[in-house]
Amino acid sequence: MNISSAFDSGNIICDSCDDPSNVQLRIRVDNESHFFQWFHFRVTGAADQACCFHLTNASEAAYLEGWDDYQAVASYDRDHWFRVPTSYDDGVLKIEHEPALDSVWYAYFAPYSMERHLDLVATAAQGDGVRYEHLGHTLDGQDMDLLVIGEETPDKRKCWFIARQHPGETMAEWWMEGFLDRLLDADEPIARELLKKAVFYVVPNMNPDGSRRGHLRTNAVGVNLNRAWSDASTDQSPEVFFVKQRMKQAGVDFALDVHGDEALPYNFIAGAEGVGGWTARLDQLTEAFKSMYVTANPDFQTEFGYGRDEPGSSDLRKATDYIAETFDCLSMTLEMPFKDNANAPDEITGWSPARCRLLGASVLDPLYRLIDDLR
Repeated sequence: MNISSAFDSGNIICDSCDDPSNVQLRIRVDNESHFFQWFHFRVTGAADQACCFHLTNASEAAYLEGWDDYQAVASYDRDHWFRVPTSYDDGVLKIEHEPALDSVWYAYFAPYSMERHLDLVATAAQGDGVRYEHLGHTLDGQDMDLLVIGEETPDKRKCWFIARQHPGETMAEWWMEGFLDRLLDADEPIARELLKKAVFYVVPNMNPDGSRRGHLRTNAVGVNLNRAWSDASTDQSPEVFFVKQRMKQAGVDFALDVHGDEALPYNFIAGAEGVGGWTARLDQLTEAFKSMYVTANPDFQTEFGYGRDEPGSSDLRKATDYIAETFDCLSMTLEMPFKDNANAPDEITGWSPARCRLLGASVLDPLYRLIDDLR
């Protein structure tokens, strides 16, 4: 048996793999940070052997509630990912599986590689009315990609979509795939009508360095980008710095920051109710958007989530709060589960890339109904 993680988004430390029934592993901590929870590794030479992988430092992970009722994912082809029996006992996460082949991958959630990201950007950039913009470089020298979709005119609503500020939340970029596929479908009537009234600014991956390094939550130097919006800098958080700069140039009428939540097995929206500039208008828009999203896709729900922020409790280091306060606009965070969707479980795949894509496509429906009310 061999265990490796020397690939895009790989993360594991192998302490022992002599006994397939008692493999000892640890998750590597994000660079210059205390965060960790994302894992992604390959096992070779273990076909038809009952394996038990012990992630021995799981009790020190960032979100211990994330291990409750959690099932890891596995894949033979890195395309189809399925859930495998997983348990958390005495501080150790145990993954049990008997691989059918001599090469299998395991991960915290279905990975979204930087190669796939580049394919996504390249494909979208060929669409009608799409313009690619290079915003700058990350600290590791990767490109910060922006897709501008639609003709930029002063009368159009400016709609921003960003994903993967936290790189381990790969469901966010799977969501982006579905969103972009529908938005760029020339035969899609709602997309066509939206593009008459709005221009879309899309950052499919806010954290390329953390994504490639196999981080859970931070960039190359351990910065949590969703705590950097009030004081972003080119030497610590250039990813946010460049996006903020472009937002100020273009303006913002709508913003959706797409994430994943380790603990809650639901899809939900967190709003910006705590900002000082919160108004009845923004409150009504937020509630209307959520209600319409449920109608568009029942995988979304409004019963479970973080709850409303208290007035004056905003944290302007966070994207949603910063954007709402700065631009007086509808700004929200979408959360999706690492676990299964408790309201509509799938015992084979759990919450999956396919369902992420469908949820991404569905966002056009509530936006279409509200587009005229965003100003």
